[in-house]
Amino acid sequence: MKDRVGLGWRPELAAGIFDALDRIDVLEVVADNYVEADRVQRRGLSMMAQQVALHVHCIDLGLAGADEVATPRLERLARLVNEITPEGWSDHLAFVRAGEIEIGHLAAPPRTEASIANTARNLDKAARIVGAMPAMENIATLIDPPGSTLSEPDWITRIIAASGCGLLLDVQNVHANAVNFGFDPLRFLDAIPIASISYLHIAGGRMVTSPDGKTYLLDDHLHAVSEPVYELLSEVAARARQPLTVVLERDGEYPPMPELLAELDRARTALASGRARARSRPERVDAG
Repeated sequence: MKDRVGLGWRPELAAGIFDALDRIDVLEVVADNYVEADRVQRRGLSMMAQQVALHVHCIDLGLAGADEVATPRLERLARLVNEITPEGWSDHLAFVRAGEIEIGHLAAPPRTEASIANTARNLDKAARIVGAMPAMENIATLIDPPGSTLSEPDWITRIIAASGCGLLLDVQNVHANAVNFGFDPLRFLDAIPIASISYLHIAGGRMVTSPDGKTYLLDDHLHAVSEPVYELLSEVAARARQPLTVVLERDGEYPPMPELLAELDRARTALASGRARARSRPERVDAG
């Protein structure tokens, strides 16, 4: 397989996507929008899966939470996956509820041995019910999770080892956390198992100012991908030996389709540049 670049499926972009399928290698569907969909909508997804590689991405499972993931949620997802037969599915290394309280966004759990064990248990249950292990995504956060005893890359690496899941590396989230917490993103890449990555996200964000006057990079999916994200994507390609699939996420303020397609082409250029560097510097390639 070769490297692939695609786009998050959004109904607002449907006409442009279908008109440009020859330039889109893969589409990512947000599962939460379709687990309760009617038969017509699901049939539409199944037909789309026959024309382009399809991935299913989840938001509200909370697999890295302290609670056991609810069986009915997984069963609804399993029915969707069974009907549309995507290449794979994914979720976030995050929690979204505490007890009966819905938080309303993806929150970073404490990075501890306990959260590793519980995430692994939830992943095992999810894989058994859905029929396949998900790839798990690193998230952006504006606060360092209180009570953490492990660094983010160490925590991610140990979850992968404990569960056998793959890594959906969100390159924008790595960049955002690096900006907000002052670490070197290349050191982050040094510390994670590059060989576990087969799937990546890129997106845009913006700088915001908190009430205390501090500035943060907010991962909002409403802006064009920045150059540092493309540079990190290229670095991943230089280190990885396996084929990579990259999905551009955009959740609003949609530009004209030619601008989104140009971002896909820029991602392809970044991948090709990294692959070329790997060929000239084989010692930099991660061996897994």
